[in-house]
Amino acid sequence: MLGHRVMSMDDYMDILRRRFWLLIIPAVVFCGAAYLVSLQLADRYISQTQVLVEGQRVPESFVKSVVTGELGDRLASMKEQILSRTRLQPIVERFGLFNDDPKRAIEGRVQLLQASIRVEAMQAMEQTRSSQLPGFRIIVTMRDGHLAQQICKEVTNMFIEENLRTREQQGENTTDFLVKQLDEAKQRMNDQDAKLATFKRKYLGALPDETATNMNILTGLSTQLDAATQSLDREQQNKTFTEAALTAQLTAWKASQQSGTTANPLTLDEDLKKRQAELDQLLTKYQDGWPAVDRKRDEIQQLKQRIAAAEAARNNPANKVNQTAVTPPAGSALEPPNIQQTRTALNAINLSIQEKIKQQQSIADRIRTYESRLQISPLVEQQYKELTRDFATAQAGYNDLLKKHDDSVIAVAMERRQQGEQFKILDAANLPLNPAYPNRLLIAGGGLGGGLALGAGLILLLELRDKSIRTESDIELFLKMPTLTMVPTIKPVLGAKKRLQLGTG
Repeated sequence: MLGHRVMSMDDYMDILRRRFWLLIIPAVVFCGAAYLVSLQLADRYISQTQVLVEGQRVPESFVKSVVTGELGDRLASMKEQILSRTRLQPIVERFGLFNDDPKRAIEGRVQLLQASIRVEAMQAMEQTRSSQLPGFRIIVTMRDGHLAQQICKEVTNMFIEENLRTREQQGENTTDFLVKQLDEAKQRMNDQDAKLATFKRKYLGALPDETATNMNILTGLSTQLDAATQSLDREQQNKTFTEAALTAQLTAWKASQQSGTTANPLTLDEDLKKRQAELDQLLTKYQDGWPAVDRKRDEIQQLKQRIAAAEAARNNPANKVNQTAVTPPAGSALEPPNIQQTRTALNAINLSIQEKIKQQQSIADRIRTYESRLQISPLVEQQYKELTRDFATAQAGYNDLLKKHDDSVIAVAMERRQQGEQFKILDAANLPLNPAYPNRLLIAGGGLGGGLALGAGLILLLELRDKSIRTESDIELFLKMPTLTMVPTIKPVLGAKKRLQLGTG
């Protein structure tokens, strides 16, 4: 009658008393069966170790690590590498793992070992607010406790060694990369430096930082040119005055010679003899090379040249007609000292004029040079800025790479000395004495619970199909009328039952 009316606790207790065997029998059967099945399951021993991640021992402000990326990502990468077939196959062969089935290939044995190893990352406490993992656990499940411990130690050592090797390798790779980049940056800087040096040689004196100097030099050269021009004008005037004086002196001297007013004139030959005698007298006092001796020799040589020229002029009739006023006739008397002095002064003035002209031309050439430098200065400045900017960029890149290279070398040295981030074993791999699986009590309890659930289901099914009327409430439910009387349940008394049996006998 279950489900046709509201059930009370007494109704449920009555059902439990009537159907008690349906609840007990499945529970006992299932519990026993589950325990028997658990006895057939192989024991599994779990050995685990905790690895702590120690931060860099040298402060980051002194040495920056070249290993980048989150620890979780690097741990996942190391896990894939260590749990690969290449790394686990030697362990399987050395310890003879999972060789109970001769038909099982090495790939299958490696897969079973991979399934037996778990790597779990430990989460940081909320108070630390750190994104880095504080460490991780390595859990190994095997059929033998000692074997689980050994495998756990092996895998832990592989993680520690892989971390050291990976960090050192990353540092060396970074250093090698920076060395190549540094060489390229150095070559670029040298190329820019060579271009800049060639540009400076080409436009030497017209560079931007020499503009002010060129302006000052140009101003000074203009002043020098004005002074040279004025000095040349003065020399030209002196030449004019000296030539006029020489002409007057020659005219007067020539007139005196023609009128015979000059007494005992010295001919060129007599003057040569006189000078030769003076040279002989000097040689008695001084040696060759003395300034006075050299001057006297020069005078004699000049006089000989004049005598030779006069002889040639006498022998040439055309030269006799074209004899100028300033050149005395050959074989004539020597010019007076005043005329010689005037002629010497005129020669000095001519030399000075030539020197002034050369100086003026030199100054003018220098002025044109500096003016051309100032004219091309804007274009030179633009090109110079481009070259210096490119050189500064190349130099800055080179210096930056050089600093990174030095930091990388220091970081690699730090990793080799194991002063960087390291894996430290916090809890060594334990030796499990009791199997972690199967938990036979738990399995038996599960069987008991399943049997109870099955028994409860059977009781529920039977009660739903049961149409018996057992209580006053059932009568009122079906008849829709109140109950007037009820037939009580008559239970036999034990003594009466025995008497009845005896009387019957």
